[in-house]
Amino acid sequence: MGGAAVSGPGTLNMSRMKRMAGPDPRAGFKAGGTDCSTSVPQGLLKAARKSGQLNLSGRNLSEVPQCVWRINVDIPEEANQNLSFGATERWWEQTDLTKLIISNNKLQSLTDDLRLLPALTVLDIHDNQLTSLPSAIRELANLQKLNISHNKLKILPEEITNLRNLKWLYLQHNELICISEGFEQLSNLEDLDLSNNRLTTVPASFSSLSSLVRLNLSSNQLKSLPAEINRMKRLKHLDCNSNLLETIPPELAGMESLEMLYLRRNKLRFLPEFPSCSLLKELHIGENQIEMLEAEHLKHLNSILVLDLRDNKLKSVPDEIILLHSLERLDLSNNDISSLPYSLGNLRLKFLALEGNPLRTIRREIINKGTQEVLKYLRSKIKDDGPSQRDSATETAMTLPSESRVNVHAIITLKMLDYRFKMLPEVLYRIFTLETILISNNQVGSVDPQKMKMMENLTTLDLQNNDLLQIPPELGNCVNLRTLLLDGNPFRVPRAAILMKGTAAILEYLRDRIPT
Repeated sequence: MGGAAVSGPGTLNMSRMKRMAGPDPRAGFKAGGTDCSTSVPQGLLKAARKSGQLNLSGRNLSEVPQCVWRINVDIPEEANQNLSFGATERWWEQTDLTKLIISNNKLQSLTDDLRLLPALTVLDIHDNQLTSLPSAIRELANLQKLNISHNKLKILPEEITNLRNLKWLYLQHNELICISEGFEQLSNLEDLDLSNNRLTTVPASFSSLSSLVRLNLSSNQLKSLPAEINRMKRLKHLDCNSNLLETIPPELAGMESLEMLYLRRNKLRFLPEFPSCSLLKELHIGENQIEMLEAEHLKHLNSILVLDLRDNKLKSVPDEIILLHSLERLDLSNNDISSLPYSLGNLRLKFLALEGNPLRTIRREIINKGTQEVLKYLRSKIKDDGPSQRDSATETAMTLPSESRVNVHAIITLKMLDYRFKMLPEVLYRIFTLETILISNNQVGSVDPQKMKMMENLTTLDLQNNDLLQIPPELGNCVNLRTLLLDGNPFRVPRAAILMKGTAAILEYLRDRIPT
C-alpha cells in the first residue's frame, strides 16, 4: 500500500492516505441527509474529484446532499467496493473541490457542513430560497467569488466579513435592509452588487473598500450617498439607478477614476459638475427632474461618449455642447426643448434622440430620418445663415498665419469660433459678437487680455492643451467669462488646485495678481 500512495516521483500524499487509515478530524458531522445515489450521480462526483469543480445547478434540490459536503472527506464508494484504480484514477491524489455551483434549486438553508470545503474559491448559490447563511461561512478563507443573488436574505452574517480574499460578491435581488458591520474589512473586494434590495443608507465606512472597481446600488431606497464615497480611488463603475436620490454629494465629482455613472430614475433637480472626472465615458441621468444644462456641467467631460438626459425638464441645450468632442450618443428625448444650437451638427454623433420635444426649428420628417440627417440639417443652417458662396470668398475670408481660410460672416452669425491656430489673429478681437471661442489642442502661445476684455459678449474661452507659458493676470478682468478652460498648458500658475475650483475662482486669482 505504501507504493500505491506515491503521487509523483519521490512524493507521498499522506493527507488523503490517512483517511484510509482512520477517521478524518472533520468527519464528526452527521452523515445523514439527501440520498446521493438518487440526487447526485456518482459519475459527477468522480469527475469533480479530478477537476475540483462540481455543478449541481437546476436539480430541484431542497437540501445539499451530505456526499457533496464530504466529497473531500469520505473515501469514494468505488474504493469501498475494492475496485481497482488506474494511474489516472487514484482518488487519494485527486484535487480538493474549489468550485461549487448549486444555483437554481429549492434550497432554504445551508448547514455548517459548509466548512468541510475549505479549499473553495467559488461558491454559486444564486436563485434559491435562502433566508440566511451559516456562520461556518467564515471558514472559507480561500473564497474569491460568492454569488448569493436572487434569494430571500434579510441580513448578512457578520462572519462574511472574515472572507478577506473575496473579490466578487453578488447580493442582488434579496431583501437586505442594511449592510453588516465590518463590511469594510473586505479590502480586496473589486465587484459588489447590492442592487434590488431594500437598503435606505450606505455606511460611510464603505469608503474603505479601496479595491472596489464596480459598485451597483441600483433599485434600492437610497435618499443620499455618503460624501466619503470619493475615497474609492479605483472605482470605475457606479450604478445608483432607481433610487430616491435628490442630490449628489459634490465630493463625487472628485472621483478621478470614474468611467461610468448611472443616476437614472431618481429625483435629481440639478446636474452636478464633474471637475475631476476626466475619464468619465458614460453619464446616464435620464428620468429625473433636471431643468437646466449649463456650460459648467459640460466643460470637464473631455472623454464622454454617452450622455443620457432623456425624460427630464430641459428647456434648452447650450452652445457649449460642442465641447464634448468625443460624444457618440446623446439622448435628449422627452424634454421641453424647443430649439437646438446649430453647432450640435458639428459633433460626430452616432446616435441622437430628440423625440418627445416641442422642437419648432426642425421638421418632424427630418427627425424621423435619423441622426445623420438631423446633423446634416443643423450644419446646413450654419451655412444658410451666411452670405452667398461668392460673397464669402471675396469679402469675408481672411488668411491666417497657418494659411487657413476662415469665413468671418459665419463666425459672426454663429457667435462661435472653433478652428485651428498657432496664434489668435487680430481680426478676431474685433468680432464683438463672439460668445464662444474653442481653440483647444493648438499651439497658441499668448492672448491679449486688454483686447479680449473688449469682447463683452464672450462667455466661453477654451484654451486647453496649447503652448501658454503664462496667463496674463489682466485676463481676470474679463468678468463676463462663465467658462475659462486652461488645463494642459505649460504655465506654472495658476496651479491645478485653482483650475479645479472653476472659472470664477480662476478669474479672482488672476485679478489678485494684477500689479498695483
